[in-house]
Amino acid sequence: MKRIHVMAAVIRNAAGQILIAKRPDDAHQGGLWEFPGGKLETDEDRATGLRRELLEELGISVTQARPLIDIRHDYPDKSVRLDVWLVTGFNGEAHGAEGQPVCWVAPSELGNYSFPAANAPIVQAAQLPERYLITPDMADEGALFAGLEQTLENGIRLVQLRQTQLAEREYRALTERVLARFGERFDWLLKGNEPPEYPGVGWHLTARQLHELGSHGLPPRSSTGWLAASCHNAEELSLAQQLGVDFVTLSPVLPTPSHPDAAGLGWEAAQALIGSINKPVYLLGGMSPERLSEAFDAGAQGIAGIRGLF
Repeated sequence: MKRIHVMAAVIRNAAGQILIAKRPDDAHQGGLWEFPGGKLETDEDRATGLRRELLEELGISVTQARPLIDIRHDYPDKSVRLDVWLVTGFNGEAHGAEGQPVCWVAPSELGNYSFPAANAPIVQAAQLPERYLITPDMADEGALFAGLEQTLENGIRLVQLRQTQLAEREYRALTERVLARFGERFDWLLKGNEPPEYPGVGWHLTARQLHELGSHGLPPRSSTGWLAASCHNAEELSLAQQLGVDFVTLSPVLPTPSHPDAAGLGWEAAQALIGSINKPVYLLGGMSPERLSEAFDAGAQGIAGIRGLF
């Protein structure tokens, strides 16, 4: 089977906008928007290939980049690897050096543009941050709120409200108070047996829910927030892929104080599992900001954590 390695870039400018380019009308999937890039040459280093393609297509010289997401598609006659990097530093003014239309858009506006279906995970990765906070169980609501204020100061915006000590009714009441205070200052995900009904608030499925929904499908969702799932092995990652979640957490990577008897996957196994799913993956378990570079090298979107981020 023919194997094709394609480099692509999510290019972010100082204003936080993302550069997208329009495919020629006479090309395969012509008229759709895409993330710039092109085929890696034989024996060419990935970073070198990325720099070459962006210089040829956009006239920019890359100065800072890292892997973002790796997507693989098998067709009857070929296998395509879409190797996507996040570019946050470059010299020159990006333009369509080959005559293609290009534009800078806010990450939140990417959904307004038509991309090839294979680009959907890239759109999600481009919109998601590097860190995903899971709140620790806290009986002291004041301390929880103070911790969330500190979380804002630390620049974390993606948060799962997890309070396992609360019954469903208590959890819902707390959710109301949290949203009243913090509102849209965070991108929220909630736990529960049903999808949240709050506009823009997401739902984080447990591994148990993944297995239960795998044969029944997802219930109707009225919220436009993120849909995520907790995964621990290849089977659960496959279920998450089938259900069409936006991203997953994979754990535990390393031993943690909260689960001292749980053996960690380790970096090598985590990297292999990340390669089995075309979704952004946050690594969880023993993670801290100091582990971010290792997470990126393993192909992860970033890290998720409780104690390491709160």
